[in-house]
Amino acid sequence: MGIVKTTGFKKLIIFGTAITFIFVFFSCNKPQEQPAEDIIKGNLGIDLQTKLESFINEVIEAYDLPGLAIGIVKDNEIAYAKGFGFKNIETRDPITTTTLFHMASISKPFVATAIMQLVEKGKIDLNAPVITYLPYFKLDGEQYKEITIQQMLSHVSGMPDVQDYEWDKPQYDPGALERYVRSLIGEKMIGKPGERFAYSNMAFECLGDVIGKVSGMPFADYVKKYILDPSGMKESTFLKAVGLAENWASPHLSTVKTLVWNGYPYNRMHGPSSTLHSNAVEMCSWAIINMNHGTYKGQKILDSSSYEELWTQKAQIGSKGRSKSVGLSWFIGEYKGEKTVSHGGGDVGFNTTFIMLPEKNIAVVVLCNFIPAPVEKVSLAALDVVLGYEPQELDLPASVRVLKRLADEGVEAAVGEWNTLKQDFPEKYDFSEQQFFNPAGMAVELDRVEDAKNIMKLCLELLSETSLNYASDYVKRYLKTHPENKAAAAMLEIFNNR
Repeated sequence: MGIVKTTGFKKLIIFGTAITFIFVFFSCNKPQEQPAEDIIKGNLGIDLQTKLESFINEVIEAYDLPGLAIGIVKDNEIAYAKGFGFKNIETRDPITTTTLFHMASISKPFVATAIMQLVEKGKIDLNAPVITYLPYFKLDGEQYKEITIQQMLSHVSGMPDVQDYEWDKPQYDPGALERYVRSLIGEKMIGKPGERFAYSNMAFECLGDVIGKVSGMPFADYVKKYILDPSGMKESTFLKAVGLAENWASPHLSTVKTLVWNGYPYNRMHGPSSTLHSNAVEMCSWAIINMNHGTYKGQKILDSSSYEELWTQKAQIGSKGRSKSVGLSWFIGEYKGEKTVSHGGGDVGFNTTFIMLPEKNIAVVVLCNFIPAPVEKVSLAALDVVLGYEPQELDLPASVRVLKRLADEGVEAAVGEWNTLKQDFPEKYDFSEQQFFNPAGMAVELDRVEDAKNIMKLCLELLSETSLNYASDYVKRYLKTHPENKAAAAMLEIFNNR
């Protein structure tokens, strides 16, 4: 069951899937002068418009997305950038190329860039223990004293991940980051430092605090002055006001249908790992300056030599033979024989992906104000067009159409839709059972009782006993910590009375 912690709203767990990783590019060192209109440049831009837009529109319809924005770079220029759909499905304000999205974990390469800037200045040693810079950094046990800056950047620190991001209790003051680091004293290590890959947002919060203490500036201010502004990312920011600014996208979720989430995934104590806000054009700027190894149009953020550290494998992910590894925050892989450098992000209401093919000088960024969204599929379709291939056909989720029938006509009609699609379009749709876990989990997390009841009734008709037991176990665990949740109680009652 797709699970978002109500008190944290960061970890949306989609059964059988993993966070995807993607990148962005730099096309003009004054992006604030770029128009909000679409960018379609040259023959490649026209080719992308012709071959990609129908694919994107099909994705939006098939997944019931509010919308998305995309930017594509080739040879130091934006070849194509466009917004699709709406910032908010209730107000119907359109997404443009300058609409700001919560970027989630795409924040992390900015942390790595800041660390490398301070390494170049001789203020940080990658192999030094973190306690060298943060004497108050402490976890339960003694091994935390061995954790180095490099190990944190490469997710091999042995630190656990954040369990509660407290999106529902956001902090906005510059002292939030240090308070968070000081609060880790009871956290237990999950492995020996340097031993194995284990993704940790917690480690990146600590790195953000290191940047603040070494530079003498709050983390968000440092990144703004030394990375965002020199990269031409004038509108991008790690900070958010209490209210939602006019040109920012709203977060969306889905139970039986897509809806606007009234909260927002922001908390300054999780800024380094998660709270970059940017748009398609400015992320293209970020891509270009990185593809040029830190220098572009008279602006410089890093020495070229620093990219040897950033983009060289520090740890392998998964078993040997799988072309996935991690450098300093960046993920390194391969697509159709070309090296990729990427990162992706997912928080409640947002999914993002950013991928570069540095040896081809190509990059794609996809931003969506919905989770789970097939941002990786869109990015790979864009890469296919740029590389001269036809985009692969979509494998459409049957659950979206089935849940719409559930919302409009009830369980019997929804079961009929599932069976009809299975009979008439067995190759076109994805019929995996786990696609129902996320909407079911959302119905519970948001305490939408009727949605939860109807989804459980539908699951009883469609899912195997194994999947049903997985769902019921989640509901039981959730009720132990949230006994007041009526949606979970209603689901469990229906399951027990089946």
